[in-house]
Amino acid sequence: MLKVRSGLSIIQAQKAALSVRCPLRWQTTAAVAEPRNDEEWLQARPFEQIPSTTFLSTVRNFMPGGKYSKLDIVKLFKALQTDYGNILYLPGMMGGTSYLMTHNPKDFEVVFRNEGVWPNRPGSDTLRYHRKTHRKDFFQGMEGAIPTQGKTWSDFRSAVNPVLMQPKNVRLYYKKMSQVNQEFVQRIKTIRDVDTQEVPDDFISIINRWTLESVSVVALDKQLGLLKESDDNDQAVLLFKYLDDFFELTADLEMKPSIWRYFKTPKLMKLMKALDGVQEVTLEYVDEAIERLEKEAKEGVVRPESEQSVLEKLLKIDKKVATVMAMDMLMAGVDTTSSTFTAALLCLAKYPEKQAILREEVMKVLPEKDSEFTEASMKNVPYLRACIKESQRIYPLVIGNGRVLNRDSVLSGYQVPAGTCVSMIPLRLLSSEEHFPKAAEFLPERWIRNATDSSGVCPANDLKLKNPFVFLPFGFGPRMCVGKRIVDMELELGIARLIRNFNIEFNHPTENAFRSAMISLPNIPLKFKFTDLPN
Repeated sequence: MLKVRSGLSIIQAQKAALSVRCPLRWQTTAAVAEPRNDEEWLQARPFEQIPSTTFLSTVRNFMPGGKYSKLDIVKLFKALQTDYGNILYLPGMMGGTSYLMTHNPKDFEVVFRNEGVWPNRPGSDTLRYHRKTHRKDFFQGMEGAIPTQGKTWSDFRSAVNPVLMQPKNVRLYYKKMSQVNQEFVQRIKTIRDVDTQEVPDDFISIINRWTLESVSVVALDKQLGLLKESDDNDQAVLLFKYLDDFFELTADLEMKPSIWRYFKTPKLMKLMKALDGVQEVTLEYVDEAIERLEKEAKEGVVRPESEQSVLEKLLKIDKKVATVMAMDMLMAGVDTTSSTFTAALLCLAKYPEKQAILREEVMKVLPEKDSEFTEASMKNVPYLRACIKESQRIYPLVIGNGRVLNRDSVLSGYQVPAGTCVSMIPLRLLSSEEHFPKAAEFLPERWIRNATDSSGVCPANDLKLKNPFVFLPFGFGPRMCVGKRIVDMELELGIARLIRNFNIEFNHPTENAFRSAMISLPNIPLKFKFTDLPN
């Protein structure tokens, strides 16, 4: 796989090859790290012994008619694991990044524990191309947190973290998001069948509207009117279509061999058109909000912090940062949250006994159907949070996490040089009895900390995950999803409101409920049955 030329050590050859094969590598401490010579490193097997695909096998298997050619991303990764084992080196083709794929949770911890202060997350090549090349006229070096690395990424995250990651800031939006959820409930009542109480096949479009409306009140302090019956909102419909195209096309272009890095392929141009569309729609929303804020400022309007949007707070720091972050929130906060929300509803509908336990908890914080959420009450919903986490385990949103090694590391007994792009894939682990006893069941209890007994001892939870690195739906460390707290709030308030108002059923098959793109997307008609509860 890696041939060592005379005069070069094995590790020097590995690093020389990786500097080309992992083009996203950043010149951090990894570039100048001292070679390891400790006992663990010296006893590990050399890098070139890692199972690897070859150029010919890759061409044969990925080209039309090949073994992997028609597999979606999840099935592809599972097939590679079956064929090659729990660790595999996948050399990049056609300018693509080379990856070391591992399914070993012990490796996950090694990678994350050594990611450094500026973790390098590989991927997002197409989004980076859109912002650095295709539309550099607009972004002008301010590409946001998703596709950037190193100090550029760090500077952007440092600007937005105080606004987005502090719990006290997120909780300011309870009341506004509660209003959106009340409209969501009314929309469900309007669209469901009067006899069956089921919503139409395309209920995902309503979920998407709820998601975009929810993130809009946080990002822009504006309701878009998407849940009002009379408002079709063509712009939102376009945005949903563009986002679907983005996730589908990105998966193909980045995860499978493609010549787009050398030639502007039809698929790449379709993706650029979709991203142009996302930019156009989200920028229109953002510009309208900025214009409103500037007008209010001229009129001397000063709102308390509790009524300021993320956009308004970030505008005080930098207008370009504020604009790009608001656009990213509208872009990244729709399909991701909609899929996670759908997963939770499917699990709760399939397990009515768990739904009943959750409703009992929700009734305590929402004694009336139209009761308001408060910061104090939302501290007392551990079962709600456990239900969401367990549904994320059963229906994972993403395939895994990726990092570029910051130092020479030993993974699964092999020497892996700094600069290697590592994909950590927990897919099969999430349904493994080894890590999740009774893995096939929806058991939110596995995420509940047991109460202490009379002697002050907290008994062990036999269902609890022993290795936390197996389950990281929002990532880990400094590059953890910047929108995590907002997404958590959306899901908690939205699910609680529906559970308080309805008994939720799903009386249809749930096989292949999601399809795999860059994220999991709903794949079946979501004909949930919503039956009104007595107050």
